[in-house]
Formats: sequence, structure tokens, C-alpha cells
Amino acid sequence: MIYPIYTELTECRDCYKCVRSCPVKAIQVHEGSAVVVKDRCIYCGNCVDTCPSHAKKIRNDLARVKQFLKSERKVFCSLAPSVAAEFPNRVDALVVALKRLGFFATSETAIGAALVNASIEQYASEHDGRCDWISTACPTVVQIVKKYYPSLVPSLSKVPSPLQCHSAYLRKLYGQDIGIVFIGPCIAKKIEADETPGYPDFALTFGELRSWLEEEQIDLDAITGQLEAAEESVPPFLPCAAGKSTLYPVEGGMIASMHWGSDPFQTHAVAISGSDQVVSTLKGMVQDNQNRDFLELLFCEGGCINGPGSETGRSSASKKGLASRYTRSRITTQQETFSGDPQFVSSLLASGYSLVEKPALAREAEPSTLFGKYHSDEEIEQALHLLGKADKQEELNCGGCGYNSCREMAIAYLDGMAEPEMCVTKMRKEAQGKMDVLLRTIPIGVVIVDDALKIVDCNNGFLRLFSEVDFPLDGDMLNMVAGLPLERFVPFHEKFREQFTYAKAEQYRLHYQDKFLRVTFFSVEKQRLVGALFEDITTPTVRRETVIKKAEDVIQKSLETVQQIASLLGENAADTEIMLNSLIDAFKVPGNGEVNGFTKDEQQDLT
Repeated sequence: MIYPIYTELTECRDCYKCVRSCPVKAIQVHEGSAVVVKDRCIYCGNCVDTCPSHAKKIRNDLARVKQFLKSERKVFCSLAPSVAAEFPNRVDALVVALKRLGFFATSETAIGAALVNASIEQYASEHDGRCDWISTACPTVVQIVKKYYPSLVPSLSKVPSPLQCHSAYLRKLYGQDIGIVFIGPCIAKKIEADETPGYPDFALTFGELRSWLEEEQIDLDAITGQLEAAEESVPPFLPCAAGKSTLYPVEGGMIASMHWGSDPFQTHAVAISGSDQVVSTLKGMVQDNQNRDFLELLFCEGGCINGPGSETGRSSASKKGLASRYTRSRITTQQETFSGDPQFVSSLLASGYSLVEKPALAREAEPSTLFGKYHSDEEIEQALHLLGKADKQEELNCGGCGYNSCREMAIAYLDGMAEPEMCVTKMRKEAQGKMDVLLRTIPIGVVIVDDALKIVDCNNGFLRLFSEVDFPLDGDMLNMVAGLPLERFVPFHEKFREQFTYAKAEQYRLHYQDKFLRVTFFSVEKQRLVGALFEDITTPTVRRETVIKKAEDVIQKSLETVQQIASLLGENAADTEIMLNSLIDAFKVPGNGEVNGFTKDEQQDLT
């Protein structure tokens, strides 16, 4: 089975942004590709949002849901309360659209939230008004606690999540054979559906719903117009509309919808949202173990209204305002809202907060032993050395690899989650070292200049050709040349300026002082850095000219001989002249008026 978040390997571009954004570093880099490790993943969706090449994918469950709707079961849509922020002023139209898509009815997940509130309040009333649990409304929080802070598992709320309670309540009202599909902003709800089949059966994101509506050519604005013209009626929420619990998707909304909400100082309950704040809170709990408050933890900044499966582009302030006004309209109007079900809550409490006899619904979990291995300081030091960190000064902690420190990167390498090539400074040093070796050892002259025609780098071969230095310089001496104007060495520096304009590799042959040079220009960084190779081809050129001169001398002597012994040689003299002329031509490059392999312009002494 494909897990809710996966990597399309062919699209991964080796940038490590997903590693950088993952709060638990659940990304394994193998052979240059960043892969989500399912046993470590908490399904927060950060990697999906940050991947520039869209290699991180959300599992699309549309096909399975469409097939599910074709069954003979009555399929209910459990609609997340954040719908008010996702489809502002179009919730009624969406309910109509869901009916057209094939759902039997729509029910609000917030009803399950109201049942959770009642259960927690009942527990608190029996314990001096206190409840030191961690809310299980956010499945990502549940995942991170189970996988990374197993000692806090007993602190998780004993009450199942709002979605699970809602699913169980719908089955109690309408039968165990109904189908339930959750639609909301959360990717992690998919893992909740996977781990507790039937509670719900499937989970779709708002993004998947939008694709579905577009595919079916269902226009919410058009439906809104039809509703305003009384051409169509809105199917009612079943069993009824939710009340204050529709504020759940906003940070602090859960507490505000409970009796604790009347306490402006949050004496017994605290709301925290955002990955960094949630992680620091959990770390603090592990360290001091002093928590006595109910903790409403939402992993997404600002709450579920900013979930990874929601539409981007609208501010948190706008979304929060929309959600708050939606809840207020439920409270202030005459609309009947859900007032609770004491019998269901009592049965939930009597069963020890177990909805059905399914172990998968139990919140207790075995601490994971798949990661978090212990590594000795010696092992970590060896890994750091392999990463090119021979001492503390080289531990730059630049974060280029995606990890917060070089030490974290070393531990990840030991865990098999990272590769040495991820270290940007290590690879830069190696590349610079290889370039330096190449520049110093290549037998021809090399120079690299910037757009101001100042030398960025060069080698001894270049200085031998264009300066009075006739002995090799070491690296430090060569570095002193960097920054000097090119014109101090090369009189034809304007040729370099042309390369910044045309930006294409070109080759010239030039006569400089007593040397013949083959010059090859190449672009290092477009319109910023240009390089040139200088090859001294004087020796082969002199040899060629010597042969030509000797051949011409032979021709001249042959012509003199022809005049003297023409009667003896006959046509042989003419054949000799033809052959020698061919020899001369063979050492000349024909065309373009070239002589000795150079054009007339190139023959000019550029000194």
C-alpha cells in the first residue's frame, strides 16, 4: 500500500529542502534521492509544501472513494469544520455538490468534537476540574508522541479523536454498514483511516475535493446562484448542524468550545500550535514531567485552517476570521445545533473510552525501536571526520545539508539517513581542491576573469606566457595575482570582453611576440565569469614552416636543373615541381586567405 506521503524519485532534484523542513528528519537520502521513511514520518505535510520540484506527493484516494460510492452502502461525508475557511460563503453550495457527487448525506466532524468535549469535561469533573491530557484531535501530534516521545503516550487523551468519535456516532445512529469518507485539510487523517478502518473508511483532502469538483464540472458559484434563486434546496446536515465545536480548527478553538473557554487566563488548559512550539512543548514535558494542564496541541501553525491539504494564498487572519464568524452564526441564529448525547458519552466512559473492540483504536502504543539509536562520541567523531570536519572550527553548522548541526548530520549518517555528499562545505572543498590541482598541473595556460576583466584565478602556465616569471609559483603566490587587471598581462584583453556579450565557446589562433598561441574561450558563469585556455603551438608551426622553406628551395634548384638538362629529364622535372608544390600545400591550411594556418588578421603581431 502507498503511504499518505511518498516520493516520486524521478522528480527529486537533490536539494535537501524536504530534509530541512521536516521537524523529525524522517527523510532518508539514498543515492541522491530524498525518500520519506514511513516508520519515522508523522504526516505533517511540511515536505509536500516545501518541495520545489513537487517530488513529494500526497496519496490520491479519489479513485477508491469513487468506487466506494458505487457500492450499495449509504456513504456519509464527514466534513471538517475548517470548510468555512476553505470555501467561504459557499458551504451550502458544497453540501449540494457533495450530494451530486453521490454521497447519501453530509455530517459535520464537529459533532464528534462536541462528543470529545463532553467526555473530557466529564472526566475533569471527576478529578477536581483538572485533566492533564494531551488532546488527540491532531493525528500528527499523536504520531509524533508515539514515535518520538513514547514516554508521553500515557498522557495522550483517553478519548478517541473527534473524527473517530464522529464515525462511531454515525454508525450508532445509522447502522454499522454505512460508509464514511472524511474531507478536510489534513493529510494525517489518511493514516488515521488506514490504522482504524471504518473510522473513517477513507480520508480526502480539500485539494482532492477541488480536483473532483473540477473533473465533474461542478461550479459552486453556479450552485450558490441557484440556491439564492430558490431553484434548489440545501440538504440538511445529519443528524443536525454542529454548534460551538465548529471552532476546533482554530488555535484555542477546542478550549473555547468547552467550559474552560470562559476562563480568560486558561488556568487549566493551554493551546499551542505550530511545529516548533509543539516540539518544544513535548521536549519540555519529557524533561520536567510537571504538566498539570490540558494541552490542545495543533501541529499546523494557527490550527487546522492552515492544514497541508488546504488551499494556499489566503492569510491566517482571513481564515481565522471566516471560521470564527461561521461558528458565531451557528450560535446566534435560531438554527438547531447538536446539544450532545449523554448516553453515547456515558457508554464511551463505561467502555474505558473504547469505541469498538478493535485494538487499533487504542491510544497505547509500543515505543518505536526502529530509530534513535545510541552512538558513542567516538563513532560520531569518526563520522564527522569522514564529513571533512577534522576539528570544531570546521563544524560550521550551516544547515545546507538540511540538518541543524554538523553533529546531527553525522548521527543521521550513522543511522543510514544521510550521505556524505549532502555536506555542502565538504563538496565545495573537494571541488575547489580538484580545480586547483587541475589548474596547477595542466600543461597549458589557464585564466579565469570576471566581468570587470579582473583575474579570478590562473596558473603558472598563464604566467609563463604573459609575464616575466620563469619559475613556478606556489598556491599562495598565485592567489596574490587574483584581483589584478587582466590588461596588465594580456594586451588583447578586449577579446575577453566580447565573450561576455556573445557567451559562446570560441577559438582563436594568435601571434603574440615570438609565439603562436591557440586560445580557447569558455563560459564559467554566464555574463559573470569567463575562462581562457592558452596553448603554445609555436614548435609545430616552426617545424611546418621549415619544411615549407626547404621544399621551396628544392623547387628552385629543380627549376635551375630543368633548364640545364631538360632534354634528359623530359616530363620528370614538371612532375617533381607538382609533387613539391603539393608538399607545400599540404603544410598550408587552405581557404579564408590563411597562410601557415593563420589568417592575415591573425598574422598581425598583437604586441
